[in-house]
Amino acid sequence: MKIVIIEDERITAKDLEQTLKEIDPDIEIMAVIRSVKEGLAYFSHQPSPALIFSDIRLGDGLSFEILKLVKVPVIFCTAYDEYALYAFQVNGIGYVLKPFTEESVAAALTKYNELTRANETEIGRQYEKMKDIFDTVKPKISSLLIHYKDTVIPIRISDIALFCLKNEVLTLYTFDHKRYYPNMSLDELEELLGDLFFRANRQYLVARSAIVHASSLLSRKMSIHVSIRHDDIITISREKSPQFLKWLQASPV
Repeated sequence: MKIVIIEDERITAKDLEQTLKEIDPDIEIMAVIRSVKEGLAYFSHQPSPALIFSDIRLGDGLSFEILKLVKVPVIFCTAYDEYALYAFQVNGIGYVLKPFTEESVAAALTKYNELTRANETEIGRQYEKMKDIFDTVKPKISSLLIHYKDTVIPIRISDIALFCLKNEVLTLYTFDHKRYYPNMSLDELEELLGDLFFRANRQYLVARSAIVHASSLLSRKMSIHVSIRHDDIITISREKSPQFLKWLQASPV
């Protein structure tokens, strides 16, 4: 059986590859994909595998951006909370909870084999249901992974004050005055982080918990004052000001 692994953590991907080979030596790993960008490029010109093992959150976005290109059954390797697991249990082809074991991977493969023997159409139907769920409601994340050389640094979302794009360099600022450099765009981060952050303008994505107060400017713009030291003024256009005030008074999700 030909399998593709989608996983941005090198150690986890290697461990999964070895586990699959131990379970079934006839399994062929066609590719290990570590990003959305790499996955889109791969599946644009490579044949589809029989099965994909995939993480959900990659460093540059959601794996669903890749998976919607291929009509292939997917077993998800996830560390998400109970809501996500409930969605998998009800509609999923299968999932493996991280950290996985040989038994959990083998059980997921057994489920796939049983579904394949029973009805290939059912696999496709279950996958479409699952994709619709995660297109509508994104699983919450607790950390953002920062890649630096061969290391991966998890930064808790609750520790992030803001993101600033300046001179084409994107910087993450934490509440304890540390700086990191995500390999993502502000658009991708805005999509990933949801309502806990507000896109003030083309340069800034600001955490709700970092905002001390907002002030009106003469041009009917607004400026945001944050709880960390930051020399530049963060402004919001008059067009976005009503949206910002509505977001600011809403309960965080």
